[in-house]
Amino acid sequence: MSKTQGKHAFLLAALLASAFCAHADNAEEANKSNNPLNLAPGANLQDYYTPKLFDTNVHTNDALLRGTLPVAPNDFIGVPQLLRATLPISTRPDPHNGYSTGIGDLNLFDIFLLKTDGVQLGIGPQITAPTAEQDELGTGKWQAGLAAVAIDSSPRGLLGALVQYQSSFAGDHDRAHVETATMQPFIIHNLAKGWYLRSTGTWTFDLKNDTHYIPIGFGGGKVWKSGTNIFNAFVEPQWTVERKGDGLPQFTLFAGINVTFGK
Repeated sequence: MSKTQGKHAFLLAALLASAFCAHADNAEEANKSNNPLNLAPGANLQDYYTPKLFDTNVHTNDALLRGTLPVAPNDFIGVPQLLRATLPISTRPDPHNGYSTGIGDLNLFDIFLLKTDGVQLGIGPQITAPTAEQDELGTGKWQAGLAAVAIDSSPRGLLGALVQYQSSFAGDHDRAHVETATMQPFIIHNLAKGWYLRSTGTWTFDLKNDTHYIPIGFGGGKVWKSGTNIFNAFVEPQWTVERKGDGLPQFTLFAGINVTFGK
């Protein structure tokens, strides 16, 4: 090999190494931003818009204001925790053939990270408070239950699920008992330059009324850094592929922006 060929080979190897490192950095940032078990403070604005429910001509919308706060292990609890609060601002049909928009029911959960190496595993209690401004925007019931998360993270992306169960135990006696379970699979595939593909439709089961719907999503997003913070914008259309019951989402457009705060 000549000196010129050697220089060209060296430059090519340097460029490939630089591109690989940049892709690895982008993948790590994408995983941090998309991982629900990432131990970093964050703030999210997410929106679920359903233009039509099955067997009706009405639409719904849920804008979710969400914040997460990590808690380090201490003498009383020897594992890290992740506190998450979600406050919806919802739009629902009202009894007068119009629509109501306002605050929905506040959900809080506290995840204990039991396993942080390899496949991450977290579980903890959750509670939902009847903070809705109108009857049609919430259940009128206090609810409690459990949330569990399992996530496998790699440079390729994330694979896992968030499972939640809750049942009502107090609240307005004139409102119906509530018992629900949800499962949200996480399938994230990282691409180059911070882009990624995603599928995170939430499967919802109303155990009290024996109804359910299962959406499948396919969308994409991009992460980028600003200082020490990671920003993440995405759009994910979701189609309901299996259901039991009427008045359930037929198609939902899920979009949002997440901010993961650095140190």
